[in-house]
Amino acid sequence: MFRHLALLSLTLAAAHAQLPELSGVVTDPQGRAVAGARVHLGATGLAMTDAEGRYAFRGVRPGKYPISAEAEGFATVTRQIDYPAVESSANLRFTAISARNQSLVITSKVLEPGVDLRNAETFNKTLFTRDDQALQLLNAGINAGQHEGGGKSLEIRRFGFNMDHGGVNGGLKILLDGVQQNQGTQGHGQGYLGSMKAMTPELIEQVTIVNGPFSPEYGDFSGLGVVHIRQRESLPDQFTTRLQGGNYDTGRAFFGYSPTATKSDSYLAWEGSYTNGPFQNPGRYRRDNINANYTRILSENKKAGVRFIFGRNNFFSSGQLPLDLVAAGQLDRFGSLDDTGGGRVRQGTVSGYYSQVRANGDTIRADGFVGRSLFDLYSDFTVYLNDPVAGDAFQQHDSRLQEGANAQYIHPHRLFGLQANFTGGGNFHDNQINVGLYPREGRVPTGVSTRANAHVTNGAGYAQESVSLLQGRLVMGAGLRFDEFRYGLVDRAGTTATGAQSAGRWQGKANAAFTPSRRLPLTLHANYGRGINSVDARGVVQRPASPRLATTDFYQVGTSSSFSRLSVATDLFLIDHSNEQVYVPDDGSFELKGPSRAYGFEVKTSLEITHHLSLNGGVTKVANAFYKGGATRVYVDSAPHFVANAALTLAPWHKFSGSLRMRAINHYRLDGEDPSIVASGHTVVDLGVSRQINRRLDLNLAVDNLTSRDYYETQNFFESRVSPGAPVLARIHGTPGYPVTVVAGVTMRFGGK
Repeated sequence: MFRHLALLSLTLAAAHAQLPELSGVVTDPQGRAVAGARVHLGATGLAMTDAEGRYAFRGVRPGKYPISAEAEGFATVTRQIDYPAVESSANLRFTAISARNQSLVITSKVLEPGVDLRNAETFNKTLFTRDDQALQLLNAGINAGQHEGGGKSLEIRRFGFNMDHGGVNGGLKILLDGVQQNQGTQGHGQGYLGSMKAMTPELIEQVTIVNGPFSPEYGDFSGLGVVHIRQRESLPDQFTTRLQGGNYDTGRAFFGYSPTATKSDSYLAWEGSYTNGPFQNPGRYRRDNINANYTRILSENKKAGVRFIFGRNNFFSSGQLPLDLVAAGQLDRFGSLDDTGGGRVRQGTVSGYYSQVRANGDTIRADGFVGRSLFDLYSDFTVYLNDPVAGDAFQQHDSRLQEGANAQYIHPHRLFGLQANFTGGGNFHDNQINVGLYPREGRVPTGVSTRANAHVTNGAGYAQESVSLLQGRLVMGAGLRFDEFRYGLVDRAGTTATGAQSAGRWQGKANAAFTPSRRLPLTLHANYGRGINSVDARGVVQRPASPRLATTDFYQVGTSSSFSRLSVATDLFLIDHSNEQVYVPDDGSFELKGPSRAYGFEVKTSLEITHHLSLNGGVTKVANAFYKGGATRVYVDSAPHFVANAALTLAPWHKFSGSLRMRAINHYRLDGEDPSIVASGHTVVDLGVSRQINRRLDLNLAVDNLTSRDYYETQNFFESRVSPGAPVLARIHGTPGYPVTVVAGVTMRFGGK
C-alpha cells in the first residue's frame, strides 16, 4: 500500500512540475525588485512576490488574461497578456506612486542609460528655500545657478553648453503637469524659466528625466534633455503644515488641506516665503503660491481633473558684480552697484486633464491649459558703459497670455508575433505677448527702446513604435516628430520690424537596448535624437534670412548594469548644434551663429550600503566643445566641462532620515579664444536631517554650504564701467553663492487617510 502511495505522490509531483508556468518579476519605477507585491491573474489567480520580486502561476491554461500588481505606496499597474504567446514571462513595473502616499518617485526613461541617483528621501526631507535646490537634487549633470540673488530665473548649464535661462543652445525643457515652463520670446530671453517660481516642493509626486531629445513626446527646448515634474492629486493627510526659519531673515510656511472622499482626490495649498539673503542690499524676496487640484474618479481606470496655480513674487537684487573690484577690496562680495535692481511677477494657470486605461492596456491621456503672466525685471549689467550720465539701467517687460493642449495614445500590441508598443500624440502651444525694453531711473521708465506685440504658435504631431525581440533581451524603437511654428510681430515703438514668418522641422528618434544574457546583469544602449529650439520672434522677423529654428543632434551609446545592491551606468555622447544662440542687447532678442560640437562621457552609480543607507553619485565630463569650421579653433564658452554630484542618504532609521550631498564643477572658459579668461569652479556640501517625533510631527534641519565655501554661482565676461568717470573694462562679473545657511523647521500632519 505504501508503495502505491509513494508512486502516486511521485506521479502527481511530476505532473505538477510539467504544468505550464507563467512567471515574471515586479519592479519599481527605478527597476528595483518589489517584494511582497500582490499579483492578480484573471478573476481568481493570486501570487505574492519573493525577496527578488519574482512570482509564478502554475497550471495556467492558454488564453487572454488581465494581470495586475499592487503594493503599498504604488499605484496599481495592469496589463493584458495572451498566454502562452507572452513566452511564459510577464514582468510588471510600477510607474507611479499612490496619490495617498508621501513618497516621491524620480525616474529615468528607458530611452537612456540610467540608475536611481535621486533618492526620494532627499526630496522629502529637504527644507527648500530656493528654486535652484530642486534641480540640484536631481543629480542629472545639470549645473544651475542663481543669476541675481534668487528671484530671477536660474542660469542652466549642461553637457558643456550654457542655455542661459533654459531655452537656448539646445535648451533644457522643463514641464509642470504638461505645462511648458520655458517661455519663448520672453522679456528677459528665449526660453525663460521663471515660471518655476510657482512650483511648491511638497506637492511634487513624480519627476521624469530624459537625458536628451530621445522621446518624440517633447519638442521645443528639448535638445539637451527634459525634466517633467508631476504634482500630486491628493495629499496623504487631511491637514499638513510646515513652518521653517533660518538666518538672513529667512522664513517659509506651507499649509495644505486635502479632504477624504470616496470618488475624488483633491487639495488646496498655500506656500509663502521671505528672505533677505546675505546681501548688503537686502533681497526682500517675497513669494506666495496658491495651488489647488480636484480629480474625479470616473471608474477604476478612468479619471478627469482640474488644477489651478497662482504665484507672485517680488525681489530686489544686487546684480552681477565686477570680480576685479571684489578681489581688490573695493567692493564687498555681497555688495551692490545699483540698489534698484530686482523684479516682480504675477502668474496664474488653469488646466484640465483626462486619462483612461482600457482593459487591453491601451492608455488615453489629454490635457489643456490657459495661463496669464505679468513680468517686470529691473536690470543694470554694464552700469555706465553706454550712458555715462544717466546710466544703463533698464526695465524688461513681458505680459503674456498662453494656451496649450496635449493628447497621447499608447497601444500595446503584437507586431509580426512580437510584443510591441505604439505611442502617438500631438501638442499645441499658443502665446500672445506684449514685450518691451525701457530705460529707467530707479524703477520708473524714462523712454521706450523697443515695444512689440508678438504672437507665437507651435503645433506638433509625433509617433513612436517599439518592439521587443529575443524574449525581451532586445528592445528597439523608432519615432518621428514634426513641429510647425508661426512667428508674428507688430512693432509698437517704430524701432523694430513688423511681419510674420513660419518654420517647420522634422525630428527623428531611434533607440535600442540589448541584454546579451539573462545571467549577466548588463544592458547595452544606443540612442539618437534630434531636438529643436525656437528663436525669439523679434529676431525671426528682423532677420528673415537667418535660421528660424536651431537643431540638436544627440548621439549616445552606453551600458547599464544592476547587481543586488550596486547599479552602474556609463555612456559616451556626441552633440551637434546647428547654431549657437547669441544675445542681442539692443532689443533683448537672440540671433544664431555657427554650428558647434561637444563630446564626452558620463558615469552614474547607486550603492545600497544597508537597507537604510545608500550612496549615489554621478559625473559628467565634456572632453571638448567647439565651433565647427573656421581657420582657427574657437571654443564654446560659459559652461563647465566637469559636473559631479554625490549623496549619502539615510532612509528612516530609528525615526531619523537625512542626506549629506556634494556638488562640484570645474573652472571653465568665459572666452572662446582666450584660455586665460576663466570662471572659478567650486565644491559645495549641503546637509539635511529629519527626526520623526510621532506620526503627526517631524523636526527638520537643513544646512546649505556646510563648509561656508566662498564661490560664485554664475560668472560672465563682458565690458562695464562702474562709475561715470571710470574706465571701460572687459572683466568677469559674478553672482555670489550663499555662505553657510541654517534653516530649522517643523512639519505637522493631522487627519491621516
